[in-house]
Amino acid sequence: MLEQFKKISHSTQSKVVFILSIEVSLFWMLGELINVYRFALVGAIYEIVWLPNLAMLFILPLVSLFFLGKEKNKLQSLYLYSIVLLTIAILILLINQ
Repeated sequence: MLEQFKKISHSTQSKVVFILSIEVSLFWMLGELINVYRFALVGAIYEIVWLPNLAMLFILPLVSLFFLGKEKNKLQSLYLYSIVLLTIAILILLINQ
């Protein structure tokens, strides 16, 4: 059983997509939970970074879908977990509106 888990190897590309998905999700969740405009510097950084994060919020699931299809829909794929994570982030953002 342990040998099955040791055989799972993820590409560098899938790790990068997954880490970016975590970063984007955390950015939007923290933006909802914390008053980013309380301090001027934090608000300025938030305003500079929000547009690239918004683009990645919608582009990363499409990229993940593409590469998940190339991997033949493996359940161990980090692309699948990236899609799930970003979908949850989008739903939470829509619900909080």
